[in-house]
Amino acid sequence: MKAQVLNRFGDPDVFELTDVDSPAAGPGEVLVRVAVAAVNPLDAKIRSGAMSSVFPTPTPAILGSEIAGVVEATGADVTEPAVGERVVGFAASGGYAELVVTTPDRLAVVPSDLSLTRAATIPTAAETAQRALALIGVQPGETVVVNAAAGSVGSAAVQLLVSAGARVIGTASADNHDYVRALGATPVRYGDHLLDDLASVAPHGVHAALDAGGRGFVDQILGLVEPGRIVTIVDFAAGAKGVNVAAGNPFAIDAHTIAPVLDLAAAGDFATEIAGVVPLADIAEAHRLSERGHLRGKLLVRVADIPGANA
Repeated sequence: MKAQVLNRFGDPDVFELTDVDSPAAGPGEVLVRVAVAAVNPLDAKIRSGAMSSVFPTPTPAILGSEIAGVVEATGADVTEPAVGERVVGFAASGGYAELVVTTPDRLAVVPSDLSLTRAATIPTAAETAQRALALIGVQPGETVVVNAAAGSVGSAAVQLLVSAGARVIGTASADNHDYVRALGATPVRYGDHLLDDLASVAPHGVHAALDAGGRGFVDQILGLVEPGRIVTIVDFAAGAKGVNVAAGNPFAIDAHTIAPVLDLAAAGDFATEIAGVVPLADIAEAHRLSERGHLRGKLLVRVADIPGANA
């Protein structure tokens, strides 16, 4: 099968598109033919070598932990999902490849009226947002600031918070303010303007905050929100300040929380944005786009043309 292989750490051009042996589904495993894989910020950090102390990655390696595709085969003792079903979720082997192996608990069946491409925007965003928000226990009527509200995790968090009855303020670049507003949040600017903007739109204060973008946000918001009601998914050093760090383990999470969100998306009640779709051969360009930041939505890699991918 074709795969983008990482033979050494470094800049985005270290990937090599090559033929490798196809994996097989063992007992309790599922083999998925990949239509679409997501490019997450963590992928670029692993590729660069920056995360080697946290997530040791022996090379050669195939990256990509989030995929959507069709079940190609199942191992012994697997009854669901069935061969031929469209699925989305998390890969145990690398998703930048035509075939991946994973386990049933890490997959969710995609509703018939949701495309695989759209479904691929949901798993990490929905799971991460739900896990992070659980740490700060937002109540209806509270005001919450979401940093990087136009990104995939941020926009998921905004929608989950709004549906739970919270008032949401979202940081975003000016070009994304209309999008953040459409999600149900009040947009504010990043950076030096943040505290002034928050004083204007939330004169009675802010109860909690979710940091999905870093860039000094935690240090800014600590003056307004008690540390125990701040959660970050990117600023790992913030734990020393009493802030909740929702690091998680991308190689251990399951898909049990994403099925309801897939249903909401199929019904038009959960919106996602696609920042771009690039061919598997252009994975280096996808990583460069990811590292520039300020993406609106999810960056995807088209691995193969599979019926139903764009339906």
